[in-house]
Amino acid sequence: MEMVLIKKILTHWTFAFLTLFIVTYIGLKDPQIKEVLRLKGFDLLLQSEPKEISKDIHVVSIDEKAIEKYGQWPWKRDVLADVVNQLRQKGAGIIVIPILFSEYDRLGGDETFINTIYQNGVVIAQTGTNQTNKNAVPRGVAKIGDPLPWLFEWGGMLGPVKEFGEYADGVGVTNTAPEVDGVVRRIPLLMKIGDEIYPAMAIEVIRVSTQAPSYQVKTGEGGIIAMRVPGFDTIKTDANARIWLRWNKGYITTSIADLETSEVRLNNKTVIIGMNAEGLGGIIATPVGERYAYELTASTLSTVLDGKNITRVDISFISELAVSFILGVALILITRFLPYWVIGLKLISWYVIAIYLSHYFFTKHLMLVDVSWIIFTITVVGFHSVFNRFILEFRLKQQIRKQFEKYLDPRQVAILVKNPEKLKLGGERKEMSFLFMDIVGFTPISEYYKNKDDPEGLVEVINDYLNRMSKIVLKNGGTIDKYMGDCIMAFWNAPLDCPEHAEMAVKTGIECAIETDRIKKEFREKGLPDINIGSGVNTGTCIVGNMGSEMRLDYSVIGDAVNLAARLEAATRNYKDNGKVTPLIYSSYTKEQLKDIKSIELDKIKVKGKDELVTIYKPVTNLMEGYDFTSKKKVKTNSKKDNKK
Repeated sequence: MEMVLIKKILTHWTFAFLTLFIVTYIGLKDPQIKEVLRLKGFDLLLQSEPKEISKDIHVVSIDEKAIEKYGQWPWKRDVLADVVNQLRQKGAGIIVIPILFSEYDRLGGDETFINTIYQNGVVIAQTGTNQTNKNAVPRGVAKIGDPLPWLFEWGGMLGPVKEFGEYADGVGVTNTAPEVDGVVRRIPLLMKIGDEIYPAMAIEVIRVSTQAPSYQVKTGEGGIIAMRVPGFDTIKTDANARIWLRWNKGYITTSIADLETSEVRLNNKTVIIGMNAEGLGGIIATPVGERYAYELTASTLSTVLDGKNITRVDISFISELAVSFILGVALILITRFLPYWVIGLKLISWYVIAIYLSHYFFTKHLMLVDVSWIIFTITVVGFHSVFNRFILEFRLKQQIRKQFEKYLDPRQVAILVKNPEKLKLGGERKEMSFLFMDIVGFTPISEYYKNKDDPEGLVEVINDYLNRMSKIVLKNGGTIDKYMGDCIMAFWNAPLDCPEHAEMAVKTGIECAIETDRIKKEFREKGLPDINIGSGVNTGTCIVGNMGSEMRLDYSVIGDAVNLAARLEAATRNYKDNGKVTPLIYSSYTKEQLKDIKSIELDKIKVKGKDELVTIYKPVTNLMEGYDFTSKKKVKTNSKKDNKK
């Protein structure tokens, strides 16, 4: 059984490791589900940033109040020109209009608007589409390496009216490709169509503010390393020229309707004209909830101006996968040996540590560390390992129950089932006590039922006898090894420890003799022949464990000590008290361990397989009805003479 158990444990580990390898392989392939988990984890980090009001950006809104004042949108463009002039008068810096003017104004006013944007440092919008280019406005880029293979590519670009693009200080892309789940977390600062490069509106605002003619991009083997606007600090991006947006910024907002009367001073702040009137402002999904489309430009700009970029180290992916694998291996190993509650605490502690470290790196270093796959891996592997262990233990307990329920007291079986570790399933050397018990005078009973042609009656009598004797054995903590006809073989101190095994074996022999006297009285009342029992007890070292084949195993004992107990049981017929067979004898090895039972030396006998004589004893007790154990008178028999030979 031990080999079988080892095979089961190895199978458990094999399947657990197979699960771990599968999960790791999936993680290495980085499927969409993993990316979604990772991004959702980052959302929680982004949401944890404290809210701040931007000091660099001011928003003037086209809201319901402005619509009420100036009428239904779209407005005549000379109204927007007037708004731009008002902003300049109040000290605005760069004025950003993230509105696509792809068609001429049917109401007139384009000429006024063109003159206004030409004179006032205005950046207007263009939008990436899957259509062909129309009036798109690219920007030159000074390159170290080739950034084109790494840039996000649009199918087309929809630009402003040609004259607007020519006279505006800058034209930037206002939209971005969202993540796989539709949430905007990152924005590429540079995009491409073919060989042409287009800047995001936010980075175009910075270029206009520095009056730089172009951008500078450095590219390595793994992608874009960094980009720069001459006159501005280097901007660290990922390999695809993207930055993570910090959506924690709020903005002071003034309605366009209130500009004339407002005392607000803009102090050279960048001003964004944003549309947030109901039905006008586009809505985008962000980690912090829905935001107006113009806030994409605002958030990108504030993130760049802040100079503290959220980063994700290049080796993060492999490092996170390695940590997941190592923790998975550790979990597989501990789930085989530790208590379930300890495993649960381990899992919870790892969850807490992983989340804490992720939050720490983000808050202290603005570094994104993905713990979602770590949590996913240890959860899947942990539950799989625990389930495998549960099944293994359940089968083991069922096996124990099936193997021992007929041979042990139910209370002992319950102990083994609850604590399987108490059962050593392989062979072990152990000191034990053994009891062999047989009916003396069985032949007359057999003949009685034979003459009556009642084999069923004989079987019933034998089964009743075995049942009553077995109950006594089990009650006293013995293990019934086997039944051999009308003979019972039992032992103590295995599979459960029994420190007083010799005492319990002898006590069982005494109680079985008493119960036999009761059976005799019942037999007399039924007119059946008398019966007696003979029991032999010996104590010694033997090998105990599961023996047999893979098809059938029995928990049994082998050894010279077992054989001696059988020899003593046979020798009971040679000794009588008051004309009756001595029901119980035991060896000196057993007698030495008795504490509460007094003994009388009965004889020294020669037994098969032993060179030296064996001293045998019987108990001194008045508990056994019909037997006088106080008499030291020995009855000489022919078999004793044989023993002397």
